[in-house]
Amino acid sequence: MLFSPSPRRRRLQLRISERRLLLMFGDAIAVMLAVLISLFIWAQVADRTFDVEFVFPRISWFFALVVLWLLLAAANDYYQLSLAARRIASFQRLGVITVQLIFIYLIVFFLSSRDSLPRLFIIYYGISSFLLISVWRLVNPALIGWASEPRKVLIIGTDWSTETIIGAVREQAETIYEIRGIIGQQETVGQRIASIPIIGDGGDLMNFVIRDGITEIIFTSSPDLSDEIFRGVMEAYERGVVLTPMPLLYERLTGRVPVHHVKSNWALVLPISGDSLFDLYPVVGWLLDTILALIGLIAFIITLPLIALIIRLNSPGGTFYTQKRLGMNGKVFTIIKYRTMVKDAEVGTGAVFSEKGDMRVTNVGRIMRKTRLDELPQVINILRGDMSVVGPRPERPEHVVRLTEKIPFYRTRLVVRPGLTGWAQVKYAYGSTDEDAEVKLEYDLYYVRHRSLFLDLNIIVRTVGKVLRMSGV
Repeated sequence: MLFSPSPRRRRLQLRISERRLLLMFGDAIAVMLAVLISLFIWAQVADRTFDVEFVFPRISWFFALVVLWLLLAAANDYYQLSLAARRIASFQRLGVITVQLIFIYLIVFFLSSRDSLPRLFIIYYGISSFLLISVWRLVNPALIGWASEPRKVLIIGTDWSTETIIGAVREQAETIYEIRGIIGQQETVGQRIASIPIIGDGGDLMNFVIRDGITEIIFTSSPDLSDEIFRGVMEAYERGVVLTPMPLLYERLTGRVPVHHVKSNWALVLPISGDSLFDLYPVVGWLLDTILALIGLIAFIITLPLIALIIRLNSPGGTFYTQKRLGMNGKVFTIIKYRTMVKDAEVGTGAVFSEKGDMRVTNVGRIMRKTRLDELPQVINILRGDMSVVGPRPERPEHVVRLTEKIPFYRTRLVVRPGLTGWAQVKYAYGSTDEDAEVKLEYDLYYVRHRSLFLDLNIIVRTVGKVLRMSGV
């Protein structure tokens, strides 16, 4: 089939990462303006001159509050585009983040020396930032109308991963992507996958690219491309169309690595970059682990006598529970936890996953699990070097052997040090089946590929939120 030699002019369509960066940039500007407005109000109330001499000594607040805002916003999924598209839900989440920020400021205020921080500054800031960010999110489509048009995409491939990526797009980025159709084999044309029609084969590809203003082509895990499709894809690429493998888009949308769709492509499950002499993350991560573990150790020592007494009074048995777990590179270590189950809980069952409503859990143990207090003794494992604060949760050797045989790439989670908390723990509900273990592995592999200081802080903030909501099992 013939196609026009020059495509029609189309409006710019931002990628997911670009849309998120634009939202973050606008939020950061709004936060800085809110700090400036708050300083102005403070100066007026205190009958002081609002000038450079007043603002400059407080210049660090601009940066500190921007960083704190971005961290809390990321931890509350405020840059999830499906949330940003729903204005009422977005304003509700904005209110939650504002309250969290004020709460953190008040904690710092009461722990600081007298008169080191202004009393009402955070109230001025909270109101100002809420209003400014609300306005930014309201006018955002008007400000970037040239870039808010959905990305028009074609999907190449008709295997079972096609339905998976269509479902992910509909759930996470329905307003961002407009799927115009699927390119398959000639004999499949006219069929539908998840209600999306197969509109043509390789010979039709460029006609649809030009007709519909396609800006992105998504490849599923179909093993081979015909020569016809390959030629069409290369022609589209030469005209500026973005080519995206399904696993990478799925990862960006869901925060998970689709283990059953990457097949033998190890490059999609291993860390994006290796070790580097100039990479500060290992050093900063070690410092963060040490500082938080030492703080946790103080809390552990202070609360140990009372917790030990309550555990012993509630049920017969020891205070602590130890268990063999697999650490980095498959090294076996002994994890330490407060005992939350009855004595000899696994005598009749062997090594099994705990589940909601587990009858083996004691009354006190149930409360400790909800508050994650049973994990506190693991600060000893962190100080020993067995674990980090953040990483995939360490699993028992028996479970690892079974799950490695059943789930592709399961042992890949062992390439980093296990953690007290992790991406899977804050993104997924408690799992008690092998199917749950597979979903958690997808989150763990995402962490392995993308781990950074910002992601670690994001996970820590989310964990604190889960502890305060008593959402443990």
